[in-house]
Amino acid sequence: MTDTDTAGTADDTAGTADTGPSEEELRRRRRAAWRASGRTLWRQSTDRPMAELLAGLTADAAGAYDLAEPPDWYGDGVVGELERRVAGLLGFPAAVFFPTGTMAQQVALRCWAGRTGNGTVALHPLAHPELHERGAFGGVSGLRTVHPTREHRLPTAAEVSGFEEPFGALMLELPLRDAGFVLPSWDELVAVTAAARERDAVVHFDGARIWECVTHFDRPLDEIAGLADSVYVSFYKSLGGLAGAALVGPEEVMAEARAWRHRYGGTLFHQFPTALSALVGLERELPRLPSYVARAKEVAGALADGFRAAGVPWFRLTPETPHTHQFLVWLPYPAEALMAASLSQAEETGTTLFRYWSEGTLVPGVSSTEVTVSSEALEWTPEEMGEAVVEFVRRVAAETAAGAAG
Repeated sequence: MTDTDTAGTADDTAGTADTGPSEEELRRRRRAAWRASGRTLWRQSTDRPMAELLAGLTADAAGAYDLAEPPDWYGDGVVGELERRVAGLLGFPAAVFFPTGTMAQQVALRCWAGRTGNGTVALHPLAHPELHERGAFGGVSGLRTVHPTREHRLPTAAEVSGFEEPFGALMLELPLRDAGFVLPSWDELVAVTAAARERDAVVHFDGARIWECVTHFDRPLDEIAGLADSVYVSFYKSLGGLAGAALVGPEEVMAEARAWRHRYGGTLFHQFPTALSALVGLERELPRLPSYVARAKEVAGALADGFRAAGVPWFRLTPETPHTHQFLVWLPYPAEALMAASLSQAEETGTTLFRYWSEGTLVPGVSSTEVTVSSEALEWTPEEMGEAVVEFVRRVAAETAAGAAG
């Protein structure tokens, strides 16, 4: 049978060409490969089936809370206990549990705007509300944002002091994820918060990942959080919880936050699975985070050595020495080739080194990925990581060549 026989006429085949697997098919394939990998730097909850997650939560939660107690009812019981523990850890008089960080931060900044009389929030243009929340500050809460700096770091005290517009709140994301999970020095953080207060502005920390900042700042959590007037924390980004967030601050501000939580639809009938998973994270993962941060520095060095050994013409790690247990890797290849190489390595060798890659808009052909270092990374030697990088680059070269030939 000839190609003409199988293809038919152009009219016959219009709209039926093989376009390859759908994105949903690729997503399922990637998750299956990651789940089956015997070696990885970290695992996500989505790597595990629901039955396993539920069984694990039931087993682990018994050590974090009395499971003979009744479930929460609109925020009491286990949710109230979680709030008390978080407030104590961060050194604040009160905490409020929220289903999402997006809601928690809108409520926090809305409460502060009412007290300062100024609905303008100064924050970084790479901050989470600016990039990942569909303009929620302005679209839902009526807040306006301004940017004291566009550098890939948090603003300095001089930039805050000299900013030309008044603002009611300075919001600092610790660490600044989309710049590479970067943090200022402790002295810089002290200075920038003082500069905001000199302008009669309050300070709010987007502390979704503040849990792993203690190593970089060499300060306990409550001292770091104490520089702010309010702090939001996440329970799933570092602690491995199912979801959820908390807002900590003064008692009267948190009382108002509860009222706004209700108005925003965040006071749910039952939240005990999420709250229990957060308590497990505080018990199990929080003490381990310093070891992950230390390991991340070793992983970054091993990856850099591997790229050099593989002859990669250019690469970059941001920051070169990680500030937390997460950092960015940049390579001069299309994201499609990098994704394909990552997937084939996971499927064929049982090693998941990298996951998602995205191509930047400013420099075509240069792509980046986020690397998270967790307990799984403690099982690798630097030599094994270097060998995995060399194998990954070999696959990238093959994918790139195939793409050019096609």
